[in-house]
Amino acid sequence: MRRLLTLCLLLLLSLLLAACASGGGARGVPRAGSGAAALPPPDANNMEEAFREASDYRIGGNDLISISVFGVDALSKDVRVNAKGQISLPLIGTVNAGGLTTAELEALLKTRYSENYLQNPQVSVFVKEFASQRVTMEGALNKPGVLPISGKITLLQAIALAGGIDEKIADPRGIVIMRQVNGRRMAAAYDLRMLRNGSIEDPQLYGDDIVVVEESGSKTVLRKFLDAMPIIGLFRWL
Repeated sequence: MRRLLTLCLLLLLSLLLAACASGGGARGVPRAGSGAAALPPPDANNMEEAFREASDYRIGGNDLISISVFGVDALSKDVRVNAKGQISLPLIGTVNAGGLTTAELEALLKTRYSENYLQNPQVSVFVKEFASQRVTMEGALNKPGVLPISGKITLLQAIALAGGIDEKIADPRGIVIMRQVNGRRMAAAYDLRMLRNGSIEDPQLYGDDIVVVEESGSKTVLRKFLDAMPIIGLFRWL
């Protein structure tokens, strides 16, 4: 009786593994390198230019911004926004920049400088580092969570910062980037092995991207099955 039950359980396990293994990778998601177009940047053809010019980007804490006053080099400088959203500038002192767009900050600085110091100053503001941007790392990673990004970051770099994939359960073929593009949610799947050997380009990530490392079905089922062995006592039957 025990031998028959053991054989039945092993047969069930083999069927589960075969079913899960046949569905490896991210189902229904265009795969990079398969002829499908690469996942475009979010809501723009060039994200750097979008961040520089977008009227709806709000300056946040730890962003690095470059301020230029035409014809007055002494007032042109790079400043880091502090945790309270403030910056400190020559002549006018502390300015609340947090929550403002670059255009709004330019207008504010023009007003402040023209009050007592300059006549019709030409002020430009450029965000050099978007430290307040975030990328969500989720799934079969050693350290999933939300990563703050400063400047450019690629998928491989983000995975490394998240502690790498969990080799026990991660499906290296199922690395999915989800992104909002032109008001629509889009996604593309990447094969980690192809990224590592350079056969496909390591894609750049942008603020608000979501990266999901899928679990390998066969590995997950096997792991859960083996974890349950002491409970059902299968090892004692063999």
